[in-house]
Amino acid sequence: MGMVLGVLGSGSGSNMQAILDAIEAGTLDARIALVLSDKPDAFILERAKRHGIETGVIDCRGFQTKFPEEAQAETAARLRDAGVELVCLAGFLRLVKSPLLDVFPQRILNIHPSLLPAFPGLESWKQALDAGASEAGCTVHFVDEGMDTGPIILQEAVPILPGDSAATLHARIQVLEHRLYPAAISQVSRGWKA
Repeated sequence: MGMVLGVLGSGSGSNMQAILDAIEAGTLDARIALVLSDKPDAFILERAKRHGIETGVIDCRGFQTKFPEEAQAETAARLRDAGVELVCLAGFLRLVKSPLLDVFPQRILNIHPSLLPAFPGLESWKQALDAGASEAGCTVHFVDEGMDTGPIILQEAVPILPGDSAATLHARIQVLEHRLYPAAISQVSRGWKA
């Protein structure tokens, strides 16, 4: 039986869809048991429901960007109760700290649209363009207490082309993300089972 995944997301869930596609194609031996979002109207919840996956909303106590400790403890409990072994952040826009990290140490992954450690934080593809970088890309990494600072699992570059806009660059990075995230999950899963 494959790795049991839990997904946290705030948006459309395209990376979760890529994970589901890899599972259905047989290239990733895993199962998504639970999808949680801090936004009740996030499309990621609709995507999960269409695949018969249990969903829930994280109560962040009215905070716009903060992830309060009580909410993290509730999230950890729901993930644990669902049998989740590995937590995947898929466009989740809040910083994960304790107690969630305490319950899932080195068991939370994130995908970030830059070649970390370059350009952490929001809209990193725009940061790369503004800095005149020659390449951008994406990184799958373990989550730690910092912002996009955890140990890197997989990373791949895309060239920044003449005439690239933020939108065209981001679109190329997303294609890469959708291939890299399932591959990284598979690599982590094999490492644990070894």
